[in-house]
Amino acid sequence: MDRNRLRWLPLVVLVLAQIGYPLTEGQDRARLTVATVALGYLLSVGHALSTRGLRTAAVLVLVTTGGGWAVEALGVTTGFPFGDYHYSGQLGPKLGGVPLVIPLAWTWMAWPAWLVAARLVRPGAGRVALAALGLATWDLFLDPQMVAEGYWTWHRPTPALPGVPGVPVGNYLGWLLVAAVLMTLLARLLPAGAQRDTDDAPMYALYLWTYASSGLAHAVFLDLPGSAVWGMLAMSVVAVPLAGALLRARQTLGVRA
Repeated sequence: MDRNRLRWLPLVVLVLAQIGYPLTEGQDRARLTVATVALGYLLSVGHALSTRGLRTAAVLVLVTTGGGWAVEALGVTTGFPFGDYHYSGQLGPKLGGVPLVIPLAWTWMAWPAWLVAARLVRPGAGRVALAALGLATWDLFLDPQMVAEGYWTWHRPTPALPGVPGVPVGNYLGWLLVAAVLMTLLARLLPAGAQRDTDDAPMYALYLWTYASSGLAHAVFLDLPGSAVWGMLAMSVVAVPLAGALLRARQTLGVRA
């Protein structure tokens, strides 16, 4: 297998794990959830390491994994910034009331969200804002799905979005706030470098796969039509421009060839 194909292998493994989610239930589903997040984490950190080097990977882990755990620990202790909630014991061991797998999820999607924003917007406040939206809008799929499984619960889940009970609107605003802080830190700490579409193609694919597969899963397999609609609408703000940019780039290459 050549290097070009090998770089897609981690994404293929992750996709296969996610396809298995609707086919499992109970503790088997919880174990698969933990395994899937771990695979996504390794995919994103491994990509950062292999394409940008150790410093970038270290910054990514420090900011998004460390920062993700810190804000979750703050959240379960004080109710800020996501609301008053707690985690069940289904997702494995905890530190500070937070399952150890949870901070990995922040990193898993923060990295592709950052790269997608870098693909679409010049450096500056606009890139930070788009990256924050790219990460925060994913939560319109994530939280309703995990609440439905009982992995975490809000004590006062109102007001909620129409069709998405159990998750307060303030949680999504908290996600946007935290995402903006994380992306601001990445913008300040990561070295500036040329965007490399070939190297970053698996991360673009990861973002688009997450968008499309989450919408399909919520609408068809998980009986969560409300979050299917809200998630598809919200993530489209970033996913649709990305798909358009990649399509235009492909057409340009075809014309040049």
